[in-house]
Amino acid sequence: MDKKNDVVLCGTFIHATNTESAVILNDKCIGVKDGKIEFIDDISLVEKNLKQHNMEGTKIIKMTERQFMIPGFIDTHIHAPQYPNAGKGLDKGLLEWLETYTFPVESKFKDLKYAASAYRKAVNRVLCNGTTTACYYATIDTDATLLLCDIINDLGQRALVGKVNMNINSPDYYVEASVEESINETRRYIEAVKSRKYTTIQPIITPRFAIACCKTLMKKLGDLAEEHNLPIQTHLCETKDEVSFVNKLFPDYDSYADVYDKTGLLTEKTVLAHCVHLTQPEIDLIKNRKCGVSHCPNSNLSLRSGLLDARNLLQQDIKMGLGTDVSGGYHPSILDAMRVTLHVSNTQSLLKQNGYTPLNMKEAFSLATLGGAKVLSMEDVLGNFEVGKYFDALLIDPCSEHSVLDIFDDDIANDCFEKFMFTGDDRNISRIFIGGKEVHNPVDVFSVQSTCTINGAGL
Repeated sequence: MDKKNDVVLCGTFIHATNTESAVILNDKCIGVKDGKIEFIDDISLVEKNLKQHNMEGTKIIKMTERQFMIPGFIDTHIHAPQYPNAGKGLDKGLLEWLETYTFPVESKFKDLKYAASAYRKAVNRVLCNGTTTACYYATIDTDATLLLCDIINDLGQRALVGKVNMNINSPDYYVEASVEESINETRRYIEAVKSRKYTTIQPIITPRFAIACCKTLMKKLGDLAEEHNLPIQTHLCETKDEVSFVNKLFPDYDSYADVYDKTGLLTEKTVLAHCVHLTQPEIDLIKNRKCGVSHCPNSNLSLRSGLLDARNLLQQDIKMGLGTDVSGGYHPSILDAMRVTLHVSNTQSLLKQNGYTPLNMKEAFSLATLGGAKVLSMEDVLGNFEVGKYFDALLIDPCSEHSVLDIFDDDIANDCFEKFMFTGDDRNISRIFIGGKEVHNPVDVFSVQSTCTINGAGL
C-alpha cells in the first residue's frame, strides 16, 4: 500500500456514536494507515502507538487549541445536474417545478461539454463545503453519468452515483423510449463503473419516482439491484399532489410505498428521499424493510412540500440522514441542512406542543454523519471515528482567515463546535481528508479557478 498518505493527527475530535449524538475527545491522537483508522489513543501515547503499529516516521499533524476534527459530512440526496439551478426558480410546487425548470436543465447534459463544466463545478462546490460522501442523482444519459463518475474520481470524493430511469409521464425531449432501453442503458452503466475500478464510487439504481416509471420498469430495476447487490434510491411522499398522482396511477396498490415494495425496490439498501407525507402503515413497511430516509428540509420548505416530523420517524427506529436535494434545496452544504432541520423540528414543536421535543444541534450533527452512513448502508466503514473505518474527516478552524465566527477567551471546545455548526461555513474547513488522503480540488476543465482556497491553493 502507498504509505505517503499515512498520518497521525493530534488534538480534539468530535463525533457521534450509536449511543451519543456528539462526543468530544480532547487530547487524543488518531493514527491513519492505508486510509483507515489504525489507532485512537491519548496524545501522550503517540510514540508508543507509532512503534506498536509499525508507523515510525509517519507525518504528525498537531491541531491548535481552537481547532477540532469532525467526520466528513454525508449528503444522502443530491441532484448533481440541477446545480446550475441552485438558488433559481423556487416559485412553484414540485410537479410544476420539475416541468418548468428541472427537466429542461437536466436535458442539457446529453451535451458532454456542458456536462463536464457543470458537473465539475457542482462536485467542487459540494466537496468544498465538507461533503466527503454524496449520494448523487445524475440524468438519463449514460455517458454523461459516467463523466460525472470520472469527475468525482478526479476530485477524490466518495460517492454513490445513479443513472436516472424515467419512461412515462415525462416530457418528449427528456424520457427513455422504452423499458428495454432503460434497462439496457442501466446495465451498460453498471458494467462500465465496475470496469473502471473506482475506489470510492459505486453505482446505485435510480428510478426517479413512481410517477415517471411504469410498473414493469420498476420491477426490472428491482431485479437488477438484486442481481448486482446494489443500493437503490428514489423519491417517496414528497408532496400531497405527488401522492395523489401515484394513487391514481396505481389504484390496485395499498399506498405509494406499497408500489415500491411490490416491485422489489424496498430493501435494507434503499434510500427514500423526503417521506414527508407517510401514513403509519407506510412507516411500518419502511421499518420492516430496513430502508433509510433522506431528510431534505431546505427543499421541503423551498418548494412548500411540507414539514417532515423527523422526531416521529426516529422514535420509530427509522434510519435517517440528511440531504441537500440541490436544487429543490438551494444550498449545497450539509451545514445548511442541519440548521434547517432544526428550524423544521422547532416548528413541529410549536404546532404540536403537548411536550413535543424538537431535535437539537447534536442530533442534527449525528444525522449528518453517522446517520447518513447508516442510510447508505456504510456505517461499518464510515460516519465516525472508530478503529477500522475509513478516515473521512474535516479539520475545522474557528479562527481561520476570513472566518465569520468570533471566538472568545472563555469559549471551550463545545462552544467552538456549536458556533461552527450554527454560524460557520466552508471558510472554517481548513483540511478535508477522504480515505486518509488530503483532497484538493483542481481547476475545472475550462480553467476556471475554484473560489475555495487554502493557503493559496485550490481546495
